Amino acid sequence: MPDVEENVPPKDPGDAESGSCKPDASEPTQEDKSGPEEPPALLSVTVLTETVNEVSKLSNKIGMNHDYLMEEKIVPPNSLEGKVKETMHNAFWDHLKEQLSAAPPDFSCALELLKEIKEILLSLLLPRQNRLKTEIEEALDMDFLKQKAEHGALDVPYLSKYILNMMTLLCAPVRDEALQKLEHVTDPAQLLRGIFQVLGLMKMDMVNYTIQSLQPHLQEHCIQYERAKFQEQLNEQPSLLNHTTKWLTKAAADLTMPPPTCPDMPDSPSVAGPSPNEAANNPEPLSPSMVLSQGFLNLLLWDPENEEFPETLLMDRTRLQELESQLHQLTVLASVLLVASSFSGSVLFGSPQFVDKLKRITKSLLEDFNSRPEEAMLTVSEQVSQEIHQSLKNMGLAALSSDNTASLIGHLQNIAKKENCVRSVIDQRIHLFLKCCLVLGVQRSLLDLPGGLTLIEAELAELGQKFVNLTYHNQQVFGPYYTEILKTLTSPEQALETKVESL
Repeated sequence: MPDVEENVPPKDPGDAESGSCKPDASEPTQEDKSGPEEPPALLSVTVLTETVNEVSKLSNKIGMNHDYLMEEKIVPPNSLEGKVKETMHNAFWDHLKEQLSAAPPDFSCALELLKEIKEILLSLLLPRQNRLKTEIEEALDMDFLKQKAEHGALDVPYLSKYILNMMTLLCAPVRDEALQKLEHVTDPAQLLRGIFQVLGLMKMDMVNYTIQSLQPHLQEHCIQYERAKFQEQLNEQPSLLNHTTKWLTKAAADLTMPPPTCPDMPDSPSVAGPSPNEAANNPEPLSPSMVLSQGFLNLLLWDPENEEFPETLLMDRTRLQELESQLHQLTVLASVLLVASSFSGSVLFGSPQFVDKLKRITKSLLEDFNSRPEEAMLTVSEQVSQEIHQSLKNMGLAALSSDNTASLIGHLQNIAKKENCVRSVIDQRIHLFLKCCLVLGVQRSLLDLPGGLTLIEAELAELGQKFVNLTYHNQQVFGPYYTEILKTLTSPEQALETKVESL
């Protein structure tokens, strides 16, 4: 079956399948464990994590991700499973073709397929769509079709045409093209095969449309469930918010510290002058929203050895670590592009094709950066300088001098060092972008990117949206607890004016 490229609601929302997507509300049970008894504080955190584990999976997949779509599992065609699956499918459809081509034709397999097609079509209807249901039941009356098959009078092409018309009525617009192609297929077996493929896509469309329709209800259910489970544990262990309080206290202290400075970076028009967004670093009275935003940003720099992780974010720790890794990769990528552009000028980097090619090359070579940064950057520096040299030559421009080439390679290799100035500034600016995303939203923040980040705009948009979704869901669940803690860290007037729940 082809990949599910798009998932959109049906043409008529009233024709959409109605269903329910219920999170697992059963109480998770803690497995019996042998060995020394855990300390009370650690035990409560463990229980907290386990009791909301199942509902957390659902909320993070659906509640946090507004664009969440279920996708069909695609088996790699070159894998053993893929080859076996393809062989079996081809054998079945070849067998069907032989049966329909026989004299007289054998309709046994065709009847089974028509029965399954009928069930799928009926599953795409709402209970109130009695007219369409009656029409399908009559057109695909299996008892009647069996009688016709026994007399060799089963008209498969006619039935296929009817099925295509019904699919056109029920499908999403994105499936129109595939159905139009099927109208020109004359081989009955190939036509039935194509019908099954498109029906599979239509079923996935319907599931995703149902999820999107139910998402607000699912999200609210998950928020209330997670908060109730946390409150149960808090009632048993009043000190459960200690680490959360320390986390927010540190965030408030960080906001009173001046931002770090760095010497001049390589000359580049893309970083000339500060970004207007950098005004966010200017000292101003603390507010709960500022402290909480800083706290979330600090989580992207969390020391993995530090066990005092905020209790309210334990379930999000893995996702935060994934975002931290993605941020780290983008920092190095943007640093490479910035240094390269400062040496090759605006002509090359004015070409989207060249930039995309350089990004693909750099990303592939940075896969081992975490384990072997120096070796990775050595390879990157050599490959990037070669690409710049060749591209300048192809465009009829003067190639880099030997001195400039050596300087370019040297600057790129220095990115491997954590204290590298270019890398430090890019890291600060990505954090600034994420901070703006929390305040203004992703799309507005993309309109005024800090210097040096324009070449990774698409990647930043993805990172920013994931970060905003995660923090928003967390605030919805734990907002009341944050409000109480932040009242002690900010002035009473500001705490009353700013409600964390509405961030």
